[in-house]
Amino acid sequence: MKTDIFKLLLLSGAISMGASASAQVDLVKEGKSKSKIVLAERTEVNRTAATILQDFVQKISGCKLDIKEKGKAGQGDILIGSSTSSSLQEDGYQFSTTGGKLVITGKDNGPVYGVVSLLEDYLGVDYWGNGEYNLEKRTTISLPSIEKTDNPAFRYRQTQNYALATDSLYKWWYRLEEPGEVFAANYWVHTFNRLLPVEEYGKKHPEYYAYFDGKRHPGAQWCLTNPEVFEIVSQRIDSIFKANPDQKIISVSQNDGNNTNCTCPECKKLDDAAGSPSGSLIYFMNKLAKRFPDKEISTLAYLYTMNPPKNVKPEPNVVVMLCDIDCDREVSLTENASGQYFMKALKGWSDITDNIFLWDYGINFDCYLSPFPNLYIMQDNIRTFRDHHVKMHFSQVASSYGGDFAELRSYLASKLMWNPDVDVDRVIKHFLKSYYGAASDYLYQYIQLIQGALWGSGHRLWIYDSPVSHKEGMLNPVLMKRYRAIFDKAEAAVADDPVALDRVRRTRLPLLYSELELLRAQQEKDFDEVAQKLNYFESEAKYFNDPVINERNNHALDYCKLYRERYMPSTEKNLALGATVTYLVNPESKYVELGKTALTDGLFGGASFMESWVGWEGKDAAFVVDLGETKEVRSIDTDFLHQIGQWILFPLKVVYSYSEDGKTYHPWETIEMPEERAGMVMYRGVKAESQTPLKARYLKVEVTGTKVCPTWHYGVGNPSWFFIDEVTVR
Repeated sequence: MKTDIFKLLLLSGAISMGASASAQVDLVKEGKSKSKIVLAERTEVNRTAATILQDFVQKISGCKLDIKEKGKAGQGDILIGSSTSSSLQEDGYQFSTTGGKLVITGKDNGPVYGVVSLLEDYLGVDYWGNGEYNLEKRTTISLPSIEKTDNPAFRYRQTQNYALATDSLYKWWYRLEEPGEVFAANYWVHTFNRLLPVEEYGKKHPEYYAYFDGKRHPGAQWCLTNPEVFEIVSQRIDSIFKANPDQKIISVSQNDGNNTNCTCPECKKLDDAAGSPSGSLIYFMNKLAKRFPDKEISTLAYLYTMNPPKNVKPEPNVVVMLCDIDCDREVSLTENASGQYFMKALKGWSDITDNIFLWDYGINFDCYLSPFPNLYIMQDNIRTFRDHHVKMHFSQVASSYGGDFAELRSYLASKLMWNPDVDVDRVIKHFLKSYYGAASDYLYQYIQLIQGALWGSGHRLWIYDSPVSHKEGMLNPVLMKRYRAIFDKAEAAVADDPVALDRVRRTRLPLLYSELELLRAQQEKDFDEVAQKLNYFESEAKYFNDPVINERNNHALDYCKLYRERYMPSTEKNLALGATVTYLVNPESKYVELGKTALTDGLFGGASFMESWVGWEGKDAAFVVDLGETKEVRSIDTDFLHQIGQWILFPLKVVYSYSEDGKTYHPWETIEMPEERAGMVMYRGVKAESQTPLKARYLKVEVTGTKVCPTWHYGVGNPSWFFIDEVTVR
């Protein structure tokens, strides 16, 4: 398939199928080699560049160019090597056909990126990952007069895609780096516990760890003013650099979790003077930077350390890894309140350092298989980062297999991280045409429609989103019907192209998943229709190798199994359906209104705590279910959510009792709950049963919560949550 670029160049005569008067270098002519590849230096980067070029020239023409690791490049040859040109920055490249030969040079990884650019822009090759690519075969490859110099906007560029784990060419083609290649021993984020393990120091030296709420909390952050901590960490860093002499940067960064920083008198004094908890952090990092002046020390400005200190500047070799995790995603960071709050922090850091690593979240952690229309805000944000001294950038976009436009999302992110000023609409259209073929126009229509629907709805888009949150917005019934029609047409358009058809079907998975989630939360529904949609989604999930559905590694087929067990109707009647709930201990304020009906509405909550669930933070709970009249009861089951990434833990104990008059309660059963540390999203029903019927109108449920995150959890010392959804009485 011809790419748009190739068509334009073909029309202009820049690349011809045969010899051309404008051609400066013939690489292959009528299937025979007219060139060889010569390495200016024997380096791994040059060899990689040469091999990629050799491979794709052979794929295009059937001719394999020889690679020479020494010797001179003659007329018509290709010379690949490093460059000392002052016009090139890190990873920048140049290529030229001046003098009758093709010369490709660059700094650092520049020679590889120069080859990739040549293949994309002059030979019409598109590479999608996992061995998927588009090109047009021809027997003659001639290059026009070329003189090109190109530098990246960011010296380090990182994003996500499933192909990174399976395809060694992918990161080269997309001009990406991975932390393990750059950060010493892969110390790149949340490294406090790796550098000062709580298992090693927690019991003997609690004073090394954060002080808050009147005591030390081993496993939380460090006490950054403790001189022994500094010396131990310095020694470990020194050892790490000595073991990894080719790597010049290491992350010394807070553990995940918020509000776990040290507030001892010494740390608090620094933070108060700085107007931010980043004060003690930068104090510590500056000391390390001076201890290792020829290295770079990276640290997080994340959650409680997001705002910069007002009285101290980071040393030039301190890299500030600033994270916009709390920002909504429906518009750019300059356009909503959460983004504007972050922008103040970004401007503050850019005023005191020009060495910023920006971690941007274009991801839905709770729901990879859900539409996430943010493609058209990526450019605004990346331009903003470039203009505020950001030198390193991680665009965290998930791009899991089967995720929302996973391939396009990574493709666009990589293009923008190299050049924030590309024509985004042109890039999207080119990708769609090349990747989806005849279905491209329909998918472009879908992208435009759902993006406009999100903006028109006024609903937030955020990193722990649920399709149910958009049931009256971009996923309302009218729009869902339109989306289905568009995808039906897209599939029909490529019915005779099995590769493109598979790609369209895979891209449809988020809509299929969203349909099920919307139906799950819908009170009135046709369960035969639900079963049909569930069966279809399950068959597609099997076909596409059971894609992961969230960051906690839950998978689609497990979701289907759970859906049948949890959300499809039971043959047994729930006596609590529609029952009144009276709270003896109220849930948190934002769940009070929902709590009036959620526990007895017959709808079980999903993986997101944002809908159906009723939550308590840092305390126990108690409530009474009124069945309306005395009934014979054999069992009661209360449903709980486990999601440790959101500090949602199973409770410690549930106590059930029953009453006929609402005054005198009789003990039924006390159930102790085992601790659960698994990272996956889980549900647990806590059930009491009686062999003989109990006469009861009122059922009391008393829950003993964990209340405080335990030492193994990164929220150690902070209040934990528990969430309840449905109460089932038989």
